[in-house]
Amino acid sequence: MRKYFNIALLLLMFTACVSTSNAANKQQRQWTKEMLDYKHEYIVKATEMTQAQRDKLMPIYEAMEKEIFAVYRNAREQSKKVTSGKKVTDDEYATAAKAMADVKYKVGEIESRYFNQFAKILSKKQLFLLKQAEIKFTRDMVAKKKKK
Repeated sequence: MRKYFNIALLLLMFTACVSTSNAANKQQRQWTKEMLDYKHEYIVKATEMTQAQRDKLMPIYEAMEKEIFAVYRNAREQSKKVTSGKKVTDDEYATAAKAMADVKYKVGEIESRYFNQFAKILSKKQLFLLKQAEIKFTRDMVAKKKKK
């Protein structure tokens, strides 16, 4: 269930980035930046990071987020190709289905790789609190979205 919340939030954040007008696109990029900044502050507070830990961790964490976003973007683009209304081949369906199926695996692989880097910066307790904060942040954002 947690993965679905993460997926929903990430898809929500990236769906906004695919805007057609420059003004809307700029506004959406600003919203995404503010949301990520808010998420980072949320995580820093929840894990009780020191400033030194924050300075070391956040650039790495942002790199991880970019890689994860790229995985979601690729799956979304493949999905759009087959839902565009034009004639679609079986190979295109297979490619889109494979991209969508691989999302969880690829995200898990990315998170696992970065976890090892985080472990060099954070205590064991903070590593645990980091994952808890990510889950809670996503739940809170989904709940706020439902209230609107």
